[in-house]
Amino acid sequence: MTNLTPATEPDILEATEQRAEAEAAGGHRRQSSWRLMLPTMTPWLAVGIVLVLGIAVFGIIGPSLVGDPSTIRDIGLTGPSGEHPLGTTQTGQDVLSQLAWSTRGSLQIGLLVGVLATLLSTLVGIYGAYLGGVADEAFSLLSNVFLVIPGLPLVIVIAAFVPREARGWWTIGIVLALTSWAGSARVLRAQTLSVRSRDYVAASRVSGERSWRVITVEILPNLLPVIASQFVFAVIAGILAEAGLSFIGLGSSGSQTLGTMLFYAQNGFALSLGAWWWFVPPGLMIALFGMGLSLINFSIDEVINPKLRTVRLHRKQMRRIARTEKEGRA
Repeated sequence: MTNLTPATEPDILEATEQRAEAEAAGGHRRQSSWRLMLPTMTPWLAVGIVLVLGIAVFGIIGPSLVGDPSTIRDIGLTGPSGEHPLGTTQTGQDVLSQLAWSTRGSLQIGLLVGVLATLLSTLVGIYGAYLGGVADEAFSLLSNVFLVIPGLPLVIVIAAFVPREARGWWTIGIVLALTSWAGSARVLRAQTLSVRSRDYVAASRVSGERSWRVITVEILPNLLPVIASQFVFAVIAGILAEAGLSFIGLGSSGSQTLGTMLFYAQNGFALSLGAWWWFVPPGLMIALFGMGLSLINFSIDEVINPKLRTVRLHRKQMRRIARTEKEGRA
C-alpha cells in the first residue's frame, strides 16, 4: 500500500505539478498531465512488468497447452523428466498441468478481489469525502469499523461458515474483498478532501454540475495513480490471502489455485519425502507474482510521492559523480 501521509505530504495534484515544474526547470520539454501521472520506466519497473505479464500469459494460455491436471497415473512422485518437466504428484498427476490451471485460478481470485475492493474503497472514500457532513462521517465510521476488525480471523470465520459446496472461487473473492477495502478508502478520502477544495472543482459545483459528473470528470482523473496503487496492492493481498485460506483447508472447492496445490503437497508429505518439485513451483509462482506487482507498485508510489522520485534521482546523480571522479583519478 502506498505510504501516504496526507497531513504533511503533497496530494497527487501537487505532486504532478511539482514534477512538471522540475521537468521545466531541468530544460526538458513540458509533458502532458496524463503523461506526468504515469510512472517513469526504470529497470525495476521493467522487471515487474515482465514478471507480471509473463505469469499472466502462462495462466491464460498455459491450460490450453497442457493436459488434464486431474489425470491419475501409476508413476507417483516421479522427478522432473522430459515427459513431465516438473515431475508428478503422489498420485501421478502432472505438476506442470496443475501449475498452469492453478495460476489461472489464483489470477481470477486476485483480479476479483482487486476490482471489488477498489470499487468499494472508491465509492466510500471519494463519494463520502465529496458529499461531506453526515454522509462523510457515516462512511468514515464504516471504514474505521472495518479497519479495527482483525482481517484474517474474520476471513477464516466467514469462510468456515460458508458451506463447502457453495464455496466457489467467486465466494472466496467476495469475502476477501469485503475485508480489505477499508484502508484504501481512508487514503482516497484524504486525497479527495484535498482535491475537492480546488478552484476548478468549486467552479463546477457552483455552475450546477451534477455530483456524479464533478466526481468522474474533475476529481477521479487526479486520483488515478492512487487508485491504481490500491488496486495493485489489493490483487497482491487477495492472492496471498487465498493461498493462506486454501493452505488451511478453507479455500474454494471445485477450482484449483496455487494455495490448493500447496495444501495437497503438505497433506501428501511432499517436504518429508523430498518431493521439492511438488511444492516449490507454486510457492515460487506466488513469490514472483507478488514481487512483480510490488515493483510496479513502488514505481506508482513515485508518482504519488515526489520525495521518493527525488531520492532515486539523487542516488543516480551521486553514482554518476562517483563514477566520474573514479575515471578522473584513473
